[in-house]
This record gives sequence, structure tokens and C-alpha cells, in this order.
Amino acid sequence: MNAAPAKIYAAWTDPEKLAAWFGPAKVREGSVQAETDLRVGGRYRISFYATDGEYFEAGGVYREIVPNELLVMSWAWHSTPERESQLTISLKPDGAGTLLTLHHEQFFNEAARDGHEKGWTELLGKLEQFVS
Repeated sequence: MNAAPAKIYAAWTDPEKLAAWFGPAKVREGSVQAETDLRVGGRYRISFYATDGEYFEAGGVYREIVPNELLVMSWAWHSTPERESQLTISLKPDGAGTLLTLHHEQFFNEAARDGHEKGWTELLGKLEQFVS
């Protein structure tokens, strides 16, 4: 990504910044809300409405935090809290930019994995636009 690690880290951890870029293409404008308690054991929550009115909420607990380098957190949708997975975001300086690696694992099944892959691909594009 064409931004410094600190800028990308802030986009993931500052609730106002997170709400500015998060959500699928079909998110209702202005509906994204984010809360972060940025400490190991702290919780985060992201919610939004799709353009068809459907409500979505995901959240979890921060498991590991290295400022500007690493976030490891649990991830679960409010509709299926028993299907907790793990999300790891690594940031490495790369010239004038940053190499971001997103690793999402421990999915309930292959359909969940495939759906998240599609969603994260779209979201990373939105993140890149936000930080550039």
C-alpha cells in the first residue's frame, strides 16, 4: 500500500478512521460505526447497514498488539458468535509504502472462508484508497 505503516495501523485502530473506510460496496452511507478498546484483552466492534437495510455487526478481542506492526484479534459476526475465527494484520515497511498481510483463519467451514476472502479483498481496496 502506498502509505506508511503508522497511517495504515491508525486506519485499523482509530474508530473514526475505521468507520470511514470499512464496509462492503453495498453499505448504507454513514451507517458504519466502530468502537475500539486498543489493548490486549480489549474489545472492538464494527457495525453497518447494507443498502437493503440488513444489519451487520462483527467484533472480537485484541489478542496481540504491536503498534504500527501487528494486530491479532478474534473475529465473529453477531449473528453467529459461536463461529469465532482469528484475524492477523501484519504491517512491514516497503520502500515508501507498506506491505500489508491479512491472514484470517479458523473458519467454521469453506463457505465462510470463501465469503470472507471476497469481503476482505473488497475491503482492502477501500483501505488502500483511504490511506493513499
